[in-house]
Amino acid sequence: MESYEAKKGEPQAKETAQAYNAYILNRMPKTKVLQGCIKAFIVGGLICCIGQVFIEIGQNYMGMEALDARGFASICMVIIGATLTGFGVYDIIGKFAGAGSVVPITGFANSIVAPAIEFKREGLVLGVGANLFKIAGPVLVNGISASVVYGLLYFLFLR
Repeated sequence: MESYEAKKGEPQAKETAQAYNAYILNRMPKTKVLQGCIKAFIVGGLICCIGQVFIEIGQNYMGMEALDARGFASICMVIIGATLTGFGVYDIIGKFAGAGSVVPITGFANSIVAPAIEFKREGLVLGVGANLFKIAGPVLVNGISASVVYGLLYFLFLR
């Protein structure tokens, strides 16, 4: 008797799920994919151009070698991203540009600083310290793991 009730109830559950999905699709705002891609491309490109300006400053005005200038640019971009996050400006940029603000190194700085700001009211140790790497943790694990693998491959085969 139970199996009959379950089989009898399945089509009704399926119809309810389909009706709910249709309701959600009608209520959900339509995404503007092309517009979002253009915004992401422009903002991401501008962020990268700013990074290139720092590389040029490092090489041409500060006398740095190319590798050192790239490191200098990365440090400057992280500081800018963290500062803009602290003032709440990076959230506005992120809402406008989407992935265009997340992909460059400034997005990484944002992912580190944002949880720190969010949890600072819970204290430095249990708030900031415990929650700092919630968002950026997987990125760090992936980056560190990849660098170990690449380093081993380089050491074993390209040295």
